[in-house]
Amino acid sequence: MTTAANIAVALVALLHLWFLALEMFFWTKPLGLRTFGLAPDFAAPSRSLAANQGLYNGFLAAGLVWGLVLGGAGNPIKIFFLGCVIVAGVFGALTASRKILWVQALPGAVALALVLAA
Repeated sequence: MTTAANIAVALVALLHLWFLALEMFFWTKPLGLRTFGLAPDFAAPSRSLAANQGLYNGFLAAGLVWGLVLGGAGNPIKIFFLGCVIVAGVFGALTASRKILWVQALPGAVALALVLAA
């Protein structure tokens, strides 16, 4: 069960690294425009806000990796950062797009359940 939990945590960390890349580096590029359904005239002026969001996603990923590196002693760190992922996902679903609930909060909740069960 611990291996499954760690794999799930690693996948959530990778997802947040991907979000970082999309928001910090691809926001105004075709990939970012397509992914987020943005018009170029909206993406350009909101670029710095997206980069800020991307940085926060990077912090979430870093926290999850930190928890993984510590092994069993890192479970409280994994739980804290997975909780942050879930809260951010629920908030995003309520304020931006329901899709965020499935793309961010659900994987975080599954990983959290596995960590707690391990």
